[in-house]
Amino acid sequence: MKYGPFVFVMIVGFFLGGCTSKMMKVKQPNIILFLVDDMGWQDTSVPFWDKKTAYNSLYKTPNMERLAAEGMKFTDAYATAVCSPTRVSLMTGMNAAKHRVTNWTLRKDNIQPMEKNHPHLTFPQWNVNGLSPVAGIDYSVHATTLPTALKNAGYFTIHSGKSHLGANDTPGENPLNIGFDINIGGHAAGAPGSYLGIDNFGNDKKGREVWAVPGMEDYYGEDIFLTEALTLEAMKAIDTAVATKKPFFLFMAHYAIHTPLMEDKRFIQKYIDLGLDLKEAKYAALIEGMDKSLGDLMDYLETNNLDDNTIIMFMSDNGGLSAVARGGEKHTHNKPLASGKGSVYEGGIREPMLVKWPGTIKPNSVSGEYLIIEDFYPTILEMAGIRNAETVQTIDGVSFMPLLKGEEFDSSERALFWHYPNEWGPSGPGIGASSAVRLGDWKFIYYHLDQRMELFNLKDDIGEQNNRIENQPQKTRELAKILSDYLIKVKAQMPSNKATNKVIPMPIKNLK
Repeated sequence: MKYGPFVFVMIVGFFLGGCTSKMMKVKQPNIILFLVDDMGWQDTSVPFWDKKTAYNSLYKTPNMERLAAEGMKFTDAYATAVCSPTRVSLMTGMNAAKHRVTNWTLRKDNIQPMEKNHPHLTFPQWNVNGLSPVAGIDYSVHATTLPTALKNAGYFTIHSGKSHLGANDTPGENPLNIGFDINIGGHAAGAPGSYLGIDNFGNDKKGREVWAVPGMEDYYGEDIFLTEALTLEAMKAIDTAVATKKPFFLFMAHYAIHTPLMEDKRFIQKYIDLGLDLKEAKYAALIEGMDKSLGDLMDYLETNNLDDNTIIMFMSDNGGLSAVARGGEKHTHNKPLASGKGSVYEGGIREPMLVKWPGTIKPNSVSGEYLIIEDFYPTILEMAGIRNAETVQTIDGVSFMPLLKGEEFDSSERALFWHYPNEWGPSGPGIGASSAVRLGDWKFIYYHLDQRMELFNLKDDIGEQNNRIENQPQKTRELAKILSDYLIKVKAQMPSNKATNKVIPMPIKNLK
């Protein structure tokens, strides 16, 4: 069959136009960042280890399984040990030692009560007011936030769920002030007053107003769980975004599975029937409700033909709760990882992470390269096609885009750092003021209170049971120096000893 020149030009134009449209989609995909609160590495039916465990058999997360099958699983993804430092690192691309929001935030200008009353340490005046979109707010970090950078590049930005980025009565408490077009339920507090619509999500509870979830009045008095309500509102917000013909960024930041452990009637009975005590049954139901939210969003994308151009990133803000509020034996709920939330051990900082990116990520793939929460910032900007973004802050994170594309990426020569010159409250293994570094398979921990040191080889000892300080003096010195040099470089804050009034020295100073 022969075509005239006009028809030929039309055909070429059609294909070029199609390619141009596809290229535009690749440059600016929709992005959903699904962040779960307090979800441990083991709180899922998806095994993030080289073998399936009893916890993987207990919890029901079929939609995480679905996401893993359609995307990439990361076995060595890290956050910080408590929530606000992780969230600020996520929103700024900065390491916690540098941004100094090193503990959880709530009350303006005040360090935590357990820090004021500590018997042995005087804690520094860290950035208790959290993240600030404007300069000049005392005890806060001023930064160009991730949603601001995305919004400036043409994205419609949506926040749904827990914010916990800025203290009460500061600009950072409201997601609308940090670059989000829509805020659903986010404010200064890090836990809900109630998960239950029949409780108005904690509103009208005298003396507990600070915890009440704002802006969910449409569900007051309804028999609905907060996880479900936030998901429904998020999908409505996506509808609004689609109508603007802009790509969207949804930060689906669930309050689940944070305390209070409350009964999600949709799922709890099966866990009671399995013989779990009531606390553990509530916990398992919270996990399954979170997973249903993930599945509902995935179904919504498919139904509305958005799935091919939408990236889904799944992450948790710290390790699984184990020191308090759980049933069973404390500090065991993340095994084989040691300890849990609040701890510098792997149980407190290693997280379940999944990423789906149709057309880019090979389905059912696995990465054992390590990364840390501040890496999300530059990666998401690169996903969005944003080059050389102008930011107030210097970005510490490293883009893991090569991993997503299946390109060569070796993390083993890069040091990851954690710094917590603070007091969380509960006690337990690895919990307390500390600093740590991971380099390759080795992890070095320095405890501020007694200046004790620990060294573990995570490849051989994922449970951190065998302290190698005594038989690995050279590796100990190497990592102590790397950690000390970094803390000095970023001017990291350190607590002081109350008995001597002296600042806790850097770890290298304690080696002979």
